[in-house]
Amino acid sequence: MSEKATQNELRQRIHEFLEYCEVEKQQSQLTIRNYEHYLDRFAGWGAKNGVTKPKDITLDAVRNYRLWLNRLSSSQGQSLKRLTQNYHVIAVRAFLKYLSKRDIETLPADKIELGKTEKRTVEFLSREECERLLNSAGNENTFTSLRDRAILELLYSTGLRVSELASLDTDQVNTERGEFMVRGKGNKPRVVFLSPDATEWLAKYIQKRGAMKPLFVRRGQASGEVDGSDLRLTPRSIQRIVGKYATKAGIVKDITPHTLRHSFATDLLQNGADIRSVQQMLGHASITTTQVYTHVTDRGLKEVHKKFHGKK
Repeated sequence: MSEKATQNELRQRIHEFLEYCEVEKQQSQLTIRNYEHYLDRFAGWGAKNGVTKPKDITLDAVRNYRLWLNRLSSSQGQSLKRLTQNYHVIAVRAFLKYLSKRDIETLPADKIELGKTEKRTVEFLSREECERLLNSAGNENTFTSLRDRAILELLYSTGLRVSELASLDTDQVNTERGEFMVRGKGNKPRVVFLSPDATEWLAKYIQKRGAMKPLFVRRGQASGEVDGSDLRLTPRSIQRIVGKYATKAGIVKDITPHTLRHSFATDLLQNGADIRSVQQMLGHASITTTQVYTHVTDRGLKEVHKKFHGKK
């Protein structure tokens, strides 16, 4: 390896790791972009602190990097949240595991422990708030009203991530069967189900919109452009749509498409669904992720205790 290549070895290894994530691990583009962002920051810090090769990564180096992250402030003077700091460390650990797999001398990943973070809570809507949000899109027979109502109904009916919703194609969604397959994180397939209301509004929207490949687009009939891929709504656009109707419905919470995903899961659990089934419907790889909804399951346990304990 040349002297110039040696000086940039850490960045070169990071580049190889990202390719490994894409080709061999087949991880999502979002995951790869996140790894790239966090590891680019690590490499930038390393270039200024003598960490330019995998073997330079030591416990002391990682400790100093974490101290730097903890003291890092944005231009607005805001520090990184503990959870965000952990995301940086998780990326470094994943990178170290890759290096070890390739027998490249470096720090073993299991030497690094994650910092403690506050218990995660989720924001969700009550059933009454969900109905207000859905109804705020109205029932007018216009392209915008039908599209936006279909988006809201679909998010609440399926628990889709906004990226999954935005990438849907028309021929992918089976309104007759009321179910269809999506590929979530890690390109893993799962089946999602449409409620009768979601099916109805989706059918009305598709009829109004006309033939087009993307399911949700910026405007109606595409003047003969049956593909219309350039008109596909982005996740950011869908987020703005949800926010607009939350304001219109008079909901003061900070509502995003993910809030509807949380509301979907909460509604299922409150009505008696078991957490394993909810895990499958959300597409969570681990039950630990789904257990963030303990605000519902704990309440259920309290009701069980009240109903059955101490009875004579």
